[in-house]
Amino acid sequence: MTAAVRTPRWFSFGDINAFFGLMLDNVVNLAVLSGILVGGFGFPADIVFTRMFPGTALGVLLGNLVYTAMAIRLARRTGRDDVTAMPLGTDTPSTIGIALAVLGPAFIAAKATMPEREAAILAWQVGMATMVLMGLFKVAMSFVGGAIGKWIPAAGLLGSIGGVGVALLGTLQLGEIYAEPVVGMVALGLILYALVARIRLPFQAPAVLVAVTVGSVLYYGLGAWGLTVHPVVVPEASMLFALPIPTTGFLTGMPIAIREYLPLALPFAILTIVGGINVTESARLAGDDYRTRDILLTEALSTLVAGICGGMSQTTPYIGHPAYKAMGGRAGYTLLTGLFVGLGGIFGYVGFMAALLPRPALAPVLFFIGLEITSQAYGATPRRHMAAVTVAILPSIAVVVQILLSQVYNGALMSAALDPAATMQATGLTNPAFIQTVGVMIMLASGFIVTAMLWGAAVAFLTDRLLVRASLTLLCCAVLALFGFIHSVLPGGGVYLPWAVPSHLPYHWSAAYLALAAVTFGVAFRGEASGIRHQASGVE
Repeated sequence: MTAAVRTPRWFSFGDINAFFGLMLDNVVNLAVLSGILVGGFGFPADIVFTRMFPGTALGVLLGNLVYTAMAIRLARRTGRDDVTAMPLGTDTPSTIGIALAVLGPAFIAAKATMPEREAAILAWQVGMATMVLMGLFKVAMSFVGGAIGKWIPAAGLLGSIGGVGVALLGTLQLGEIYAEPVVGMVALGLILYALVARIRLPFQAPAVLVAVTVGSVLYYGLGAWGLTVHPVVVPEASMLFALPIPTTGFLTGMPIAIREYLPLALPFAILTIVGGINVTESARLAGDDYRTRDILLTEALSTLVAGICGGMSQTTPYIGHPAYKAMGGRAGYTLLTGLFVGLGGIFGYVGFMAALLPRPALAPVLFFIGLEITSQAYGATPRRHMAAVTVAILPSIAVVVQILLSQVYNGALMSAALDPAATMQATGLTNPAFIQTVGVMIMLASGFIVTAMLWGAAVAFLTDRLLVRASLTLLCCAVLALFGFIHSVLPGGGVYLPWAVPSHLPYHWSAAYLALAAVTFGVAFRGEASGIRHQASGVE
């Protein structure tokens, strides 16, 4: 039988190992989503498990089914037995970003004017609208996604997501790890041992599975003896059945999503598009030549379907295709993952797993992901752009400060930029310099992904003496800051007409960018530095 007519093997023993890795990545993300919303913001748990999880799981199911079919088709076309499917799952940085910067704030804002449950429903609808906007944007960008990497330097793209790694996946997760130090440190040690030091565990056991299992056993074992820092609450063994039914609820949340959260959502969508391009190239180098547009369209459409059905996490192809190939994965592991997660969202066992897995045991997994994407931000950019990457990381640190500030004085500090005097009166604080610093942190956190991309790009252009491009980037910052797309003075971070808000700060921040753009352009025009004139126009 010739290679052209035989049926290649699409399932192997390695698919079992790969399945546990990919499945747990998705379950961990869902557990983090529920932990932030239920544990952090007090979201009603049934809304998370019966309205958000089924749609999110459906997106994972559909995307993995398509990627499985792509792998089988490629194997048949090439006659190879070693074709590995592209892994797909929920995107970790945007899952955390949407939870912390969209769903949580929308819930808090709505609770001020309506009962808690109605506020949670409205926040969910705002999240749906955000997901639909991201999905539509990704569908359009899948046809031109390759051009994004040419427009924005890698320092801006990777630095912005590296900031999420340092701040949201790094610093915040340390709080979870050390909340139960014994549990968190043991789980973290296993992750570092297997995934950072790359030392194989016995029987080639999946590191994520081992770390989460050991951490969970420690957590509940120590809790049974009263040896944990905080009392252990075992969730009820209940699994809530819910179908991922399409709904027009996103139309209700659309005006709020466009007005207040679009500047956050679209950059996360851009990052998964760029990531999809990168991982497709990575798969090609590993021997599996998938069509980039097919990969991007699949993640875009599965994100869109998830949003319409109530999902809260966009789907994306994962970076680890070569790792899953090394495990021996073929097409079976994506099929198994899609079915397990998709059915789990319907029958409720994924929600039960998410509630059962303790956050100190999950946090080390996210911490490792933060290390990986931050390392990529520095490692995949030219050495001369290290400063640009670091600058792009800084706005994410302001987000951590903002999250902490929002939890004190009943959120009164969130108005520090808009109305410092009223903030001092509401909180009883008497140090105007502190209120001023709080206001600056809140404005830096608003639209932080866009800010990070533009800051990183501007510094990269300056480093390469492409001064005209740098000045145009700063001009873009000036326009966005004037209308609140970045550096919004509003507590919720919404956009506005600058003359319609009772603050002069939008004019000041915009003028600052304009001044720096003018200086940069002036230097480029006059050519006062050696070699700048040609390089500023893009001529090498």
